[in-house]
Amino acid sequence: MTTFLSGIQPSGQQHLGNYFGAIRQHIASQEVEGEHYFFIADYHALTTTRDAEQLRENVRELAVTYLALGLDPERVVFFRQSDVPQVLELTWLLATVTGMGLLERAHSYKDKLAKGIKPSVGLFTYPVLMAADILAYDATDVPVGKDQVQHVEMTQDMAGYFNGTYGEVFVIPKARIPEREKLAKVPGLDGEKMSKSYGNGLWIFEEGKALKKRIGRILTDSRPPEEPKDPDGVLLLDFLSLFLDAEELGEWRERVRAGGAQAPGYGHLKARLIEAVDEHFGPARERRRELLADLGEVERILEQGAERARERAAATRDRAYRACGLRG
Repeated sequence: MTTFLSGIQPSGQQHLGNYFGAIRQHIASQEVEGEHYFFIADYHALTTTRDAEQLRENVRELAVTYLALGLDPERVVFFRQSDVPQVLELTWLLATVTGMGLLERAHSYKDKLAKGIKPSVGLFTYPVLMAADILAYDATDVPVGKDQVQHVEMTQDMAGYFNGTYGEVFVIPKARIPEREKLAKVPGLDGEKMSKSYGNGLWIFEEGKALKKRIGRILTDSRPPEEPKDPDGVLLLDFLSLFLDAEELGEWRERVRAGGAQAPGYGHLKARLIEAVDEHFGPARERRRELLADLGEVERILEQGAERARERAAATRDRAYRACGLRG
């Protein structure tokens, strides 16, 4: 059976880039036949987050976001990483057979060093914990972006080192890269890549006056509506492309290209974008409000998922312990 494993760090409110770049694909993947494990990577978050209450809030926000957007805990094992301690036990076992050279070659580690981030042991051994996350559940397929493929390859190496030393214990996973046409390029309000660090994002659940204000900040120019424009150079059309069907989007693009009396002004495009965002996320906003009013239900869902995850991870841990001599 195919077993999928996905995880995401809790980093606060999720924006459109997070949604169209990952969340939408994660939720759609639950329709694919197989087992699905999805975890909130709060252990990993400790390499960057030092505020305890902020971390707890980020975990709640991420859980509510995914559930509101349609993640079904009946079809997906949804849990907090830190609720499965067996993962840390497997991390140590993998660390004992993994050379430092492999970890030193990690792109993410080298990138952080280049940015002047002070390295911690946790940051250096991050790939080992990630490997344990994957191997604990006998994952066969790990959906990742191209920038994360190396982590899956390192997991393959670590599993291979352990299996070569102690026998066939771990399932060797493979990376599954989403089809290019299913990925959407999401610009920020300023035209650069949407990013929390740039402050140019649009929160998934923004609504009302706040939504209007944020969309009002999308970069435009001073050209009048009647002036013909290259639609590829109109940032608002890039945003609309995320929500509209091909036919309607084509009509808006052609009107912008043609110019004249029937051409839409930037205000018209912003108004249509607000409508489109409301149409797309309206039901999820309501579901989010329901979840926030009953956080006990959210906690129950996470704990129920953790029970299922611990059962699988414990079986893998026990298998690994017996192989290396820690059990009879």
